Amino acid sequence: MAEFYYQGRTADGQSVEGQLEASSQSAVLQQLKRQSIIATRVEPAKTKQRKRESTPWLERLQSKQVSADELIMFCRQMYALSRSGIPLMRAINGLADVTRSARLGEILHDVARSLGQGTALSTALRAHPETFNDLFIAMVRMGESTGRIDTAFKQLVDHLELEKDTRKKVASAVRYPIIVVSAILIAILVINLFVIPAFANVFDRLGADMPLPTRILIATSDFLLATWPYLIALTVLGIYALLRWKKTPEGAQHWDRMILRLPLLGGIFERIALGRFARPFAMMLDAGVPLLQALRVASKTVGNRHIGQGVEGMLNGIERGESLLVTASASGMFNPLILQMIAVGEETGNVGDLLVDIADFYDQEVEYDLKRLAEAIEPILLVFMGAMVLVLALGVFLPMWDLGSAFGG
Repeated sequence: MAEFYYQGRTADGQSVEGQLEASSQSAVLQQLKRQSIIATRVEPAKTKQRKRESTPWLERLQSKQVSADELIMFCRQMYALSRSGIPLMRAINGLADVTRSARLGEILHDVARSLGQGTALSTALRAHPETFNDLFIAMVRMGESTGRIDTAFKQLVDHLELEKDTRKKVASAVRYPIIVVSAILIAILVINLFVIPAFANVFDRLGADMPLPTRILIATSDFLLATWPYLIALTVLGIYALLRWKKTPEGAQHWDRMILRLPLLGGIFERIALGRFARPFAMMLDAGVPLLQALRVASKTVGNRHIGQGVEGMLNGIERGESLLVTASASGMFNPLILQMIAVGEETGNVGDLLVDIADFYDQEVEYDLKRLAEAIEPILLVFMGAMVLVLALGVFLPMWDLGSAFGG
């Protein structure tokens, strides 16, 4: 199945456009014919996506993204409204008028227009991939097919709130080390650019012999003073090149692999990614999404290209007729305990429930690791700070102890 963008006219001559999911363009034409729409243009939806990407960069920069809190509030409101039996089009139009986010209001108005033209809600949401990801679309589509759209939005609320909570915990855990390291680097720059040159002038006038630590600090200061414009330009170019490299498929995969190998943090990021795979995968299986489609969507929700490629490898194995346990074991991503839980799930037919248990296991591991992260990083920071203070003390204060002899000479 693929997405197709169409333009046409209704029986009364009104111009309509939208997106439909079908196996071919002829299937799209048949669907439009059943809706009494005369198609004037049908093409793959990726063409429309390219048009969106060709929008001037200034407009893309000015368009504010929808925040996680706004998306969670939208799902909560949709759950309450759909549960009350209010028609989707009326509910979305109402939310578009009352939302505080101008960007979300524009998106919802566009979704409401598509619904008015006979487009399904999941298809209308797919036209805004920057806001609604593949998991969001898959859950809404299953809610439409089962008639439980309220349940789909409730599950999305739980998933988005868990994602938000995880991001907050990670940000809280790394905030202290980042602040400390940044303060140390700023202090080193200030000392090298302002303090050390003043001391160097004093000792030059006195003609005193400077100890080795002081000579090293003065040489470092002279280097920074002479080359700081080039260092700033080199840093900016390096960051720009890194960001461009990360946008390439190969660069993104290599970067995500390096992230998983970071000391202290790599294991945490790996467990977060595996939890992001297990929970959405279980949600989609419980909602009735076919196994292959659920795996394909879950591979795009992990937030790590390297692990996503491993999930895609599982997809290829299942397409060859292998079991979920065999493909999970071949991926090398899961420990024996998790593989045993998957085996029990396949034997009992409760793979979805066992996957939820796996996700809970990873969440507990991440929470425990984040609590230990500060304890593990604090000694390293203390040693680093002690070394910096020692170097600066030897370089700055050691010659001051010899000032008396310098004046006497």
